[in-house]
Amino acid sequence: MPSFDIVCEADLVEVKNAVENSAKEIGTRFDFKGTSAAIELKDREITLFGDAEFQLQQVEDILRGKLTKRNVDVRYLDVGKAQKIGGDKVKQVVTVKNGIEAELAKKLQKALKDSKLKVQASIQGDTVRVSAPKRDDLQAAIALLKKDVADVPLTFNNFRD
Repeated sequence: MPSFDIVCEADLVEVKNAVENSAKEIGTRFDFKGTSAAIELKDREITLFGDAEFQLQQVEDILRGKLTKRNVDVRYLDVGKAQKIGGDKVKQVVTVKNGIEAELAKKLQKALKDSKLKVQASIQGDTVRVSAPKRDDLQAAIALLKKDVADVPLTFNNFRD
C-alpha cells in the first residue's frame, strides 16, 4: 500500500553553515566593531549575543538572511525572549524546531479525515504516516495539507509504492 511520512525538520547542515556565515559577517561588519555581537550554535539552539536588543535584532536579521539564501525555512526558528547577562549585555536563544508536536499531528490527522479522501493517517512519534490504496489519493493529500497548513513548514518524505 503506497504511503509517505509528514515531518517537520530543518536541514541541520545548512543551519550550521548559515550560522557560520552569519558569524563571519558579524566579525567583518563595521557597525559591530568593538561590540559583543556574536552568534553560536549548540545542538539545536542558536544563541545570539549583543550589547542591546536592537543589536540582537540586527544579528537575527543577518541569520534569517543567511538561512533564506540556503533554502532553510525561517518558520523552523522558535525565537525566545532577550535576557540580560553580566554587565549591560543581552542574549537571546533561538531554537530550531524538530518533529511534529502532538497537537499539530492531531490537526493534520483530522484535516485528512474531514477531506473525505481515501487515506489513513497514523501518528508515529514525531511523524505522521499517511497511506492509501492509490498514489493519486496521496498526491491529493499532499496538495491539501500544503494549502491548509501554512504556519508550519511541513516536509513530505519516505514516499513508498
